[in-house]
Amino acid sequence: MFALKALRSFSPATKNVYLRSKQAFTVNISRMQHGQVQHEETAAPFRPETPMAKTLMDIGTRRIFSEEHDLFRKNVRRFFQEEVVPYHAQWEKAGEVSREVWKKAGEHGLLGIYTPEEHGGIGGDLFSAAIVWEEQMYCNCTGPGFSLHSEIVMPYISHYGSKAQIEHYIPQMTAGKYIGAIAMTEPGAGSDLQGMKTFAKKDGTDWILNGSKVFISNGWISDMVIVAAVTNREAKKVAHGISLFLVDSGTKGFQKGRKLEKLGLKAQDTAELFFENVRLPAEALLGHANKGFYYLMNELPQERLSIAVMALASCEFMFEETRNYVMQRKAFGRTIADLQVVQHKLAELKTDICVARAFIDSCLQLHSTKNLDSSTASMAKYWASDLQNKVATQCLQLHGGWGYMWEYPIAKGTIESTLTSCITVWYGACNASCRKTLQRIVRAAEKIIGVSLPSLQDIYGTCLTRKALCIAGHTASSVCCHQGGDCGVSRPGPAD
Repeated sequence: MFALKALRSFSPATKNVYLRSKQAFTVNISRMQHGQVQHEETAAPFRPETPMAKTLMDIGTRRIFSEEHDLFRKNVRRFFQEEVVPYHAQWEKAGEVSREVWKKAGEHGLLGIYTPEEHGGIGGDLFSAAIVWEEQMYCNCTGPGFSLHSEIVMPYISHYGSKAQIEHYIPQMTAGKYIGAIAMTEPGAGSDLQGMKTFAKKDGTDWILNGSKVFISNGWISDMVIVAAVTNREAKKVAHGISLFLVDSGTKGFQKGRKLEKLGLKAQDTAELFFENVRLPAEALLGHANKGFYYLMNELPQERLSIAVMALASCEFMFEETRNYVMQRKAFGRTIADLQVVQHKLAELKTDICVARAFIDSCLQLHSTKNLDSSTASMAKYWASDLQNKVATQCLQLHGGWGYMWEYPIAKGTIESTLTSCITVWYGACNASCRKTLQRIVRAAEKIIGVSLPSLQDIYGTCLTRKALCIAGHTASSVCCHQGGDCGVSRPGPAD
């Protein structure tokens, strides 16, 4: 009951505004919970800017959001300002956030937003989940691993779990009483799943799990970990013999090693995990045996999109921090914002951010209708995280020496921006891996069609790779557009 949970946490004044806006815009909340209303029906194309718009990028109202989303954003922003910001410094020293903030997030309806209500989630839409991603970055507090828990771990259980697994885990995770993590990375295997050594052997109806994982976010405070392990060593490729298991903390043989000390993201716990003859019942297998790799690939677009959204929100935060700083910092008898070189730099950064915003919002729109493919998600992830690094570097320079001081938010923003582009499974694959994925798809399409893909871009836009493959008859039409051929492509049938 997404809207109702959000409404209960509003102040009386906000409730009145909410109810008035509900009547004015005739928003059908109950239908929106179940995703049965098309987003275009709730988003007025020329809504006035929200009061918050001027505190961030003043580029006008984002049309992917409705009036209800604006009210929800105010509630989310208040939660982070009151329950996260005051405690984040002490969490950084402790190397983990308190479990109490997880429970409070659950009470405010901020966990499991995009998980169906019938599975025990909130049953909200993707745009509401994106608001939580953005607001966390707008307050420069990266400690709580809410997005990993809600939009990466929970979907695996919701999409591939049994009825018993869904009923056991999802409601507790939505309430913040059960914290989830996912363990793929090993000391010798990051983006390269072929190097995975963790192995699960069948023993009667049980499985015996042995191996180790590293760089596991939420790993230290987690109550349950989704563990990727090799289950068929005879498979032609290791990736084709990987399975996923649900392993509860406290299971005999499962131990948590060091809480790793990192360069950034200091409040977000990151752990080593060890599995020594861990006996798991058949019910611990998530989905089907040897299908884990396919599950991982199916969920990658949403994982990479969430990273892109958060990276761009970080860009907006750093830009606003820097714009405020240069308007106050004086040199040579005037503010440095009056210097032409600074004005040009700010104009360039703002343009980059606005262009990226249009692309990322388009990706959110695509994913809300189940049309975001892996290649487009890879573009979004590597482009936004590369931009995050660029914005961080330029903003740090505009701060001068003060930008290197930890007391200034730009220092932490700069350190943590390096993570999104260079870390592998921890952050949706490194950008080099994303580029490799894109190039492989592009080259495959060129080989099939015999036409250079750039020449097709004007015709087929961001969906060019899928549509190019569709023309050649090498993919099902449902993979292309889900709209019964609204792209105008006429499929001639399978190519010779």
